Amino acid sequence: MARRILVVEDEAPIREMVCFVLEQNGFQPVEAEDYDSAVNQLNEPWPDLILLDWMLPGGSGIQFIKHLKRESMTRDIPVVMLTARGEEEDRVRGLETGADDYITKPFSPKELVARINSGNAPYIADGGGRGD
Repeated sequence: MARRILVVEDEAPIREMVCFVLEQNGFQPVEAEDYDSAVNQLNEPWPDLILLDWMLPGGSGIQFIKHLKRESMTRDIPVVMLTARGEEEDRVRGLETGADDYITKPFSPKELVARINSGNAPYIADGGGRGD
């Protein structure tokens, strides 16, 4: 079964490109364009991974990670920040808040897929972080 990846990105061209790349590489992308729609996508079947922008309408990616980590059913879902915020302070804050990886825009679609599939990315290599 294809690994389900929630793509939380408010910029439609980027979200559509990421979803296209994921589909072409055998993943099942699920789209969310803002904070509220991302929260609404947190249901069964749970995503195996979340690709998360920092700056979203309705709330921030950091707030979303905090929401995930508070709930027992979602706290182990791995999160990769995919954002234009590339300063060291931002990367550290994202990782310390609970992101498993941090990729800055602009990014290479090939690198994104390689990171997801990499042995250095155990957050999804075993089917997700929820003990599936």
